[in-house]
Amino acid sequence: MKMMCIIKDLMNGNPNLPSGFEEEVVGHNALAAGFQGQRQWTDFYPNADFPEALLNSSFDWEGAREPYILATENDVLNGIGMLFMKLLTNRAQMFADVRTFWSTDAVKEATGYTLQGDVADAGGFIHLINSGACCLDGSGRSVDENGKGIMKPWYEVSEEDQKAMLEATTWCAADYGYFRGGGFSSRFATTEKMPVTMIRLNLVDGLGPVLQIAEGFTIELPEEVSNLLWKRTDYTWPCTWFMPRCDGKPGPFASAYDVMNHWGANHGAISYGHIGADLITMCSMLRIPVSMHNVPSADIFRPSAWGAFGMDKEGQDYRACMTYGPLYK
Repeated sequence: MKMMCIIKDLMNGNPNLPSGFEEEVVGHNALAAGFQGQRQWTDFYPNADFPEALLNSSFDWEGAREPYILATENDVLNGIGMLFMKLLTNRAQMFADVRTFWSTDAVKEATGYTLQGDVADAGGFIHLINSGACCLDGSGRSVDENGKGIMKPWYEVSEEDQKAMLEATTWCAADYGYFRGGGFSSRFATTEKMPVTMIRLNLVDGLGPVLQIAEGFTIELPEEVSNLLWKRTDYTWPCTWFMPRCDGKPGPFASAYDVMNHWGANHGAISYGHIGADLITMCSMLRIPVSMHNVPSADIFRPSAWGAFGMDKEGQDYRACMTYGPLYK
C-alpha cells in the first residue's frame, strides 16, 4: 500500500507531503510509469505486484477512477502500448507475459481434454500470465446490461463491478523463487470469452518503433483443465487463455503457435475489444509501421498518400513512415 501511494505521488504530485519530499510534492504529471523490480529491488524488498495491479485497474479504495499505466519490469515499450490502447478505449489495460503455447495435442496429453471449435482450428492457445501488472478488470467480472462479462470504460465501472472483481481476486504470498523479498501477487482467472487485441511495440535498430497486432478472444476452459495447465507456470498469478484469430495461411497467423513464434518480446499489452483498425490508423498518423496484424483489409484506413508508395499495403506503410518521418521528435 505504501509503495502504491509513493508511485501515485511521483506520477501526480501531492501537496500534503512534508519538507524533504520536494519531488513527490510536485510530481511528474506522468501519463505512464514503470517499476523495475527484478532483481535489484525484489531480492531485498517486497515486490510491486499489489501497486501494479491496482494502479492499472479502474478503481481503488476511493472508488472508480481513470486507470494508471504502470509497466512491470519497467518495460517502456509495453507501457507505451498500454497507453495507446487506454487512450483509444478509456479502459484498463492488461499486461502479461506471452508465456506458453498450448497445442491441441499438448492439452490432451497434459489433461486428457480435447479442444474443440475455433480454438482447435487455431491449433491451440497462448497462456498470458504475469505476476503483477494485470489490471483486475482483466478478470472479466464487470457485466454489461445482458449480464455478460466485459471490461468496461472506467467511468462505467459500478460498485457492484468493483466488488465482483475483488471477490474474484486472491492476494497470494509472493513466490520466493521469484521474489526473495516477499510481497503479494494478485491471482484470478479470466473466465469470460471476450474480444481482445494484443499488441507489442518493438524498437528496431536503424528503423525505429514498429507495432505488432493480434486480435482474438479470451477463452474459458473447464476449471479442472485450467488449473492443471495453470500450475505448469505459477498458480499464484493472474491467468488468461488467449486464442488469436488465425487464418491457416502461411505466415504469422497460420496458427496460435505462429503468432507466438513471431512475437517480438516476452510481453504483450492487451485491451478489450477488436481495436486493431484504430491502432493501424493511429500508427499511420504517428509514422509507426505495423509489422504484423490480422485485421481484415476492409477495416483498415490509412492516408490516401500511402498509395504513392507501391501496391503492397505493408510495404507502403514502411516506405511512407520512413519518408514522412516521425510526427513527434
